[in-house]
Amino acid sequence: MTQEQRAVPWIELVYDRDCPNVDRARAAIRQALVAIRAPVVWREWDSAADATPVALRMLGSPTVLVNGHDVAGAGSSVVPPVANSCRIYRDDGGAVSGAPSVEVILRAMTTTGAPREIT
Repeated sequence: MTQEQRAVPWIELVYDRDCPNVDRARAAIRQALVAIRAPVVWREWDSAADATPVALRMLGSPTVLVNGHDVAGAGSSVVPPVANSCRIYRDDGGAVSGAPSVEVILRAMTTTGAPREIT
């Protein structure tokens, strides 16, 4: 594996099929990957699908993970939901949105370490 290949972040999107913010999260992921000139590829997990790891099913929608880490930071998910739930995010200016901004995803790409395994 080359140095350039190792530098490409592993992106995952956890979503609920009924979430109105999933397309906005996909667009932000796409823009962030284009900005760093990485392949525009990520893995998606439907939170209701049997193939989705149990740990990911407990996340609100949409959740964006970079190298297995939530882009909103360690303290972003305080209590696992007991049912499907939407997430909210704050950008650097304090604005609230239903999906993470490109800037939040880009910051996570530069601050997360090596990928961690989700089981």
